[in-house]
Amino acid sequence: MPDGLVIRPARAEDEEAIDSVIRAAFAGTEFGHQGEADLVRMIEADGDVMVSLVAERDGAIAGHVLFSRMDVEADGAAIPGAGLAPVSVAPALQRQGIGDALIHAGLDALRRQDVAIGFVLGHENYYPRFGYSPELAARFASPFAGPHFMAMMLDSGATWPQGGRADYAPAFGRMG
Repeated sequence: MPDGLVIRPARAEDEEAIDSVIRAAFAGTEFGHQGEADLVRMIEADGDVMVSLVAERDGAIAGHVLFSRMDVEADGAAIPGAGLAPVSVAPALQRQGIGDALIHAGLDALRRQDVAIGFVLGHENYYPRFGYSPELAARFASPFAGPHFMAMMLDSGATWPQGGRADYAPAFGRMG
């Protein structure tokens, strides 16, 4: 973990700082349209947050990651799933390992909650380093299917399901 960084659960009083970090992180990027901050608020309002963590440096919020509840069916059975979105780091602090530390801490928290599978819709050169695989995600029917849709079994020894369905929290469907 980067020096001086503290990762902790997000609190209600962090809301404005998280919103600012998300908006700054996605401003003018190929990855977003500024809807990510609104998405976080909708997921929270719907009660679909599974893990919400902040990275703090010198008492200021440097980054945030959110994992939300997913409706996942694998090989005919419901399994606990979570979607990662978004992860954001203040622009001046990017490329220092903060996003990586947040994602690793979030995945560990999901494992402690006995979540079986995680999904992400993101950059195909970034997320595989955490264990996400487009090949695993391709086995699941989803409105987000495609090369940027990736999945990982949170127990690395678990057998990959043969197929199924993966639906993000309802807030994702309400995005413009």
